[in-house]
Amino acid sequence: MNTIRLSLGPFQGITDAPFRNVFKKHFGGIDKYYTPFFTGIQKDHAKNLQVEEIDPACNDVETLTPQLLSTDGEEILRFAAQCKELGYKEINLNMGCPFPRVANKKRGSGLLPYPEKIESMLSTVFERIDLKFSIKCRLGYFSPDEIVPVIEVFNRYPLSELIIHPRIGKQLYKGEADVPRFAELIHTIKAPLVYNGDIVSVESFERISEVVKPVNEFMLGRGLLANPFLAEEIRAGLGGHPHASLGADAAPLSAVPRNDVPNDKATRLYAYVVDLYEDRLRHAGGSPKVLGRMKELWSYLMHAFDEPQDIWRKIKKINALKEYEDAVETVFREHRVL
Repeated sequence: MNTIRLSLGPFQGITDAPFRNVFKKHFGGIDKYYTPFFTGIQKDHAKNLQVEEIDPACNDVETLTPQLLSTDGEEILRFAAQCKELGYKEINLNMGCPFPRVANKKRGSGLLPYPEKIESMLSTVFERIDLKFSIKCRLGYFSPDEIVPVIEVFNRYPLSELIIHPRIGKQLYKGEADVPRFAELIHTIKAPLVYNGDIVSVESFERISEVVKPVNEFMLGRGLLANPFLAEEIRAGLGGHPHASLGADAAPLSAVPRNDVPNDKATRLYAYVVDLYEDRLRHAGGSPKVLGRMKELWSYLMHAFDEPQDIWRKIKKINALKEYEDAVETVFREHRVL
């Protein structure tokens, strides 16, 4: 299992280019990243792809896969062509988004009950696509049995990988991921398989990875947002170097003086939070709108501390930059990093 590969799943509003770049600077262990999904690629060289989020100057194209939300084969081909021009080798199709505003349009996981639509879309795509094409999906939208005919469709095409989150769309993120169901499907799938869901600790990784052998690729999601050290801890638990894939420009701990922070873990976490906030502030020209994205991150990151609900109460009511800065200082001064 020392040959595992770990990726960070996409989160709308959180894991954009500034986040990815700051995360890679401060933490290691992640081999691959995905953009939050693009949509509305109505013409060649669409303007909504001429942005920092996908600009090679702002991203490492060797470790980043752009993701698209679509049900239109021609749109996927337009997206693929522009990504190829930018130097990307792979694109990913989102067939997993569970939120009703997406799924009710038969997009994301809402497409999974319609294998004939998936077949038509993939037939168009694979007639002309000339870069790797992967899919992220769930077990279904209404029922976990919906995945069976969909796998039959997937198996007819040379997917570069298939990422499965073993919940149905209707669950959103409630309940537990159906790891045994994922394990049952392994032998039926031709594409390289990636497991995603409920990996929130070293213990949960060890338990899940044992059930889904021989799968050795795992996508981390909410667990990594809540504990940015998670990928490092998983690798260390497997006997690997905990800082595998750590960015070359990461600052040593001694470069982040924090006399009021009691241990290196808290020091690194503080440096990451401050760096991300300051980078977002630069990108936003000093606008308070950055607070929305920082709050979204803190809705997960609060679990890295003792008394997470107390921390969330401090953060969620903030509406001014100075209030946010003071609250972060208070959190790191008064709370213990787990």
